[in-house]
Amino acid sequence: MTHPYEEEKDMKKLKKHYDGLGYICDAQYGIPTRCPCGGEIKTDVSPNPKYRHDFDTFPGSRYFTCKNYEDDGMHFRQPWTFGVEKEMRHLWMEVNDMAEEIAKLKRLITSTSRPRDC
Repeated sequence: MTHPYEEEKDMKKLKKHYDGLGYICDAQYGIPTRCPCGGEIKTDVSPNPKYRHDFDTFPGSRYFTCKNYEDDGMHFRQPWTFGVEKEMRHLWMEVNDMAEEIAKLKRLITSTSRPRDC
């Protein structure tokens, strides 16, 4: 039988690990600025292909990679094209939202600024 203190310590360690995995999944959206481990993100170029038939892993493909990257699932490594594509979709959505808001404000201003006939 383990001591309750040791059991709680193990439980906290596991919770920290699973929270870290969740942070990694959440960080996969858009262009990353920092790895959830706290490491700096750098742009890395792959020296050799991962798969011969895969277009995204040809030699010279770019990645967003954590400075402290290890293949343990706790650090960030994302293909450059995926990050940029997601960021562009997000920016297009913002631009569309702003255009709708500007159109609403234009209608509001033009409807309230008409001179009234006396």
